[in-house]
Amino acid sequence: MDNIDKRNRLDEAPFSYRVSKYNTVFLDFNGKQVKILKGNEAEKFLEKIKMAEDEKAVQLLLAKATGNFKRGNERMVNTKKNGDF
Repeated sequence: MDNIDKRNRLDEAPFSYRVSKYNTVFLDFNGKQVKILKGNEAEKFLEKIKMAEDEKAVQLLLAKATGNFKRGNERMVNTKKNGDF
């Protein structure tokens, strides 16, 4: 797994998930919902989570479930003061 997370972003645990009483899974990134899993997809995801070895493995599963979400080339908007770009 060390080869997968070269920048150690998953150590910060940016992903989380919630399960509703109807087995709908809500995937969050930094506290914001990014994806919803339902039905068979949700059941398969929950089975994989149960089989995860540790928290980093859970974070990797969450990152993969979000799909092509973060590549590392995103920039922060309005990072400079006074709106100067």
